[in-house]
Amino acid sequence: MESSGNNYDQKSLVSIGNQNVRIVKDNGKVAGVIYEAQEQNLAETVAEVQQILQQLSQSYPTNTTTEQMIVATETIKKIESDPNLKQKLISASTSGGLAAFEKALDNPVGAFIVSAIKGWQES
Repeated sequence: MESSGNNYDQKSLVSIGNQNVRIVKDNGKVAGVIYEAQEQNLAETVAEVQQILQQLSQSYPTNTTTEQMIVATETIKKIESDPNLKQKLISASTSGGLAAFEKALDNPVGAFIVSAIKGWQES
């Protein structure tokens, strides 16, 4: 891989987490490619969590804080039972920021899930 500052020749690979991203533009900025990959990872991870929340909302009401905490607990259990999803959440929220994750999740249960992610990041 030949470089000049932050510019890399076409067909260079950049590793992001466990993914390799091919830079397809001549002299593409690595930062731009990394940012796009992080945004995509965040969006995919949010979609997975939203799907879990949607499934749980069919079984559990979320009208009160207590009910939201129950849904959050069940969501966290599902995430913890899927090590791949858990790692994706930690990575996506680290690179994209927890606030961005919570905002993208757009669910009242999001704050509880963000608290769990903070705990996973610290351990």
